[in-house]
Amino acid sequence: MSYIVRPFLEFFLKGDTYTDPIDGKSFRAFLPYGYGKQRNNVLSPSTLSLERHRLLWLYLKRKTDFFTKDHKVLHFAPEQAFYKRFRRMDNLDYTTTDLKSPLADVKADICDLPFDDGIFDVILCNHVLEHIPDDTKAMSELYRVLKLGGMAVLQIPQDLSRESTFEDDSITDKAERAKIFGQYDHVRVYGRDYFDKLRRIGFKVDEVDFASSLTDDEIKKYSLVKDEIIPVCYK
Repeated sequence: MSYIVRPFLEFFLKGDTYTDPIDGKSFRAFLPYGYGKQRNNVLSPSTLSLERHRLLWLYLKRKTDFFTKDHKVLHFAPEQAFYKRFRRMDNLDYTTTDLKSPLADVKADICDLPFDDGIFDVILCNHVLEHIPDDTKAMSELYRVLKLGGMAVLQIPQDLSRESTFEDDSITDKAERAKIFGQYDHVRVYGRDYFDKLRRIGFKVDEVDFASSLTDDEIKKYSLVKDEIIPVCYK
């Protein structure tokens, strides 16, 4: 459905207030988005990107060789904003995976991946781990299939005001889970200890505050949030 309505949204919202850095198109407004409580001007009409997608795109463009060097890439639950663009890039040997996504090349469980050890240069796994009951096993699998020296970007919804991650399986009501965890199908709220958990798996973790390197005008123009930390992990 989104592919059908997107051209109409692009036409009616054309303007110059906000710009999507992924495709360079500008609009007088972005669309509202949110699970429960809606956030205004966050969903790009053209790429359907959210704040985290646009921030990651800018980070990869400005701070890494993702767009210029040959990489073997594994992308979990591929987002529409990235999927076709990454697929077209000649420098990427690009594989997508997920249990259910129609965009997945390989249907696989993140806790039991059908890949050999150490074969991927780059892993993108964004807003997935909060859905996984055994995230320790999932993190271990990500570490296993990453090459020595490889990079994994493992974004999650995170409450930086929390020191510790919160889980409670006894809460079963969907509305209550959505209220507490952000979505009914999230199994935890990650706190600041998320980075140390990745380190215990074996990753070297850079807590990248990339948004702080951007100007206020860029934050507003690209409709970003300032408190998004990008977990960039290395093996």
